[in-house]
Parts: sequence; C-alpha cells; structure tokens
Amino acid sequence: MQNCKKVTLRLRRCKHGMLSYYLDYYPAYRDKETMKSIRRESLGIYIYENPKNSRELSFNKCMKEKAEIIRCRRFEEIINERYSLYDKQKLNDSFVKYYEKESAKHNQKWIYVYKHFKNYVNGDCTFGEVNAELCRGFAEYLQESANSMRTGEKLSNNSVAGYWSTFRAFLRIAYRNKMISENINDFLERIEYETTVKDSLTLQEIYSLFNTDCKIDVLKRACLFSCLTGLRFSDVKALTWDMVKSFADGSKYLDFLAVKTTRQNIVPINDDVLNLMGKRSSGKVFKGLLYYMTQKTMQEWLRAAKIQKHITFHSLRHIIYSYSLRIRNLQDLFFRQVMV
Repeated sequence: MQNCKKVTLRLRRCKHGMLSYYLDYYPAYRDKETMKSIRRESLGIYIYENPKNSRELSFNKCMKEKAEIIRCRRFEEIINERYSLYDKQKLNDSFVKYYEKESAKHNQKWIYVYKHFKNYVNGDCTFGEVNAELCRGFAEYLQESANSMRTGEKLSNNSVAGYWSTFRAFLRIAYRNKMISENINDFLERIEYETTVKDSLTLQEIYSLFNTDCKIDVLKRACLFSCLTGLRFSDVKALTWDMVKSFADGSKYLDFLAVKTTRQNIVPINDDVLNLMGKRSSGKVFKGLLYYMTQKTMQEWLRAAKIQKHITFHSLRHIIYSYSLRIRNLQDLFFRQVMV
C-alpha cells in the first residue's frame, strides 16, 4: 500500500433502503497476492439510509464506529509499510497460518515441510517469535527428530537438506512480502547434500518388468510409461488426456506443466507408449493410480521380475538419462526388442 496516501470512509446506496460502507484509497494500491490495482474496498457493513427509530439510530452509530476502526487500521498498515514498521498486531499474528496458506500455493514437498514446522512449534507461533534461533532449532529438529510422513522412517540427510532448502525459500518469500522484518537467511547455514549412487534399470530389466505380471495393472502401465518418458510420479498421476497433442505429421506428444517445477514440458511419444496409456477417454490418463502402490506392490513386482536392485518409482525415469538417447529413440528401441 506504499503508494496510497489517503483512506476515506464512504457510503453507497443499496437495495431495501440500506447504505453500504466502503473504503476509498487514493492513489490506488496494488494487492500483493493478486497484483491487481485496488481503489475501493467494500467492508460488508450496512446501515439504514433513513433510520425510523432509536434502535435503528443506535445500530447506525455502532456500525459507523466499526467501519471507522477498520479505516484507521488500514491507514495504519499503509504507514507501517511505507516506513518499514512492524506493528504489535502483526507481530502477534499467526506465522503458522501464514505458512499454511503460502505452502498450499506450491507442491507436496512444501506442504510436508509446513507440517514438520507446525509439529516443531507445537501447533502455532507468532511472527514475533520467528528469528534465527527458532529457525536453527527447526533445522536440528529435521536432523534429529523428524520422520518421513510417507514411510514413518527417520529422514535421510538428503531429505533434510531438501526440506531445509524449501523452508529457507519460504523465509525469502515472507521477507520479500514484508511479513517478517529481517532476512533471516543471512544468519542461517545450508545443509549440504551427500553424494549418493542411485540404482537405475537397464533395458533388459525393463523387458523383464514388461513380461512380468503385476497385481495392479495401472501401476505396471504407469511404471513402464515413466521409464520411457522420464516423467515423475507426480506428473504421471496428474496427466490428463487433454495434455496429449498431435504434431503436424500426426505423431503424438505430451504438453504439460511439471508439478514440481511448474515448467512447460514437451515429450514425444510413439504409438506403443500411447497404448500403455490405455483407451482414450476424459480426465486423468492413469485413473486410480495412488502413491501407496509404489511401495509394497511395486517391490513385489520387481522381485517377481528377478530384479534385486533398490528401485523406487523415481528411479524409473533415470533410464532416459543413463542411455543418453532421445526419448523417442529409446521408445522405438525398447518396443523393437519387445516384439522380437
């Protein structure tokens, strides 16, 4: 609101003999979330245009006082923001509620980190309590006490490093939006990732999976699809038939925004990969696909295919990179061998 200099309480006529209070901002201010320029704000407070008795007069007086309190509050916010002041009311507001709202704008990882933070502060903390010491304590909590919300196991070092990086990204947003008074990241250290060697499948092992029955058909098709397209589980689960497009020559491709990065992706697919997606309909491609399937059921399928490596759903997409082939070339190579 730093461009706004004046907030005026005004009335407009409504139906049924009522008047409505609204605030008039001059000049207009830009909303930080929607980025829209706002000149007027309806307060949802109504009074009688022509009060007929003492009760209605008293009601009008009470509502005017409430509207004036809001006007003063808005003007106070303008002054605080213009001069970078952080008033006592903001310091007493819930930091956790703000975090919950912000995390909902991002991916599942942000939500997990928010839930860990909420557990760490026992449900709530105010903006006034947020400082470097509290944040360092959260880092220690992630390293020593936090368990995975999916498996219940202790978080690995790399999971902790990723969660800590996400939390620091949230702190940057809070500082940029002037929700906290200092850039706390200046006083926090990174948690370094450990170098790990991750297993991936060979083409021969994918052939084995292709020829081995799986208890859940949609899981089998989704896994093979990820191997041959490089899509993450989140993108496979979110994929809809509207995202399947056609090139000028009639060949197909996927056009989607990645859930994790929100970046646009164009992934070519051949007819055999299209068959893995099942019969074309509406809505999601892999209907019924759930994350729990990638645990016990997927591991049983891997063992049935005589694969002893530690393979997760995320490991499946690495086949694309380990063979250094273009996606379409890998798809053609795979299905040529399958047909032999």
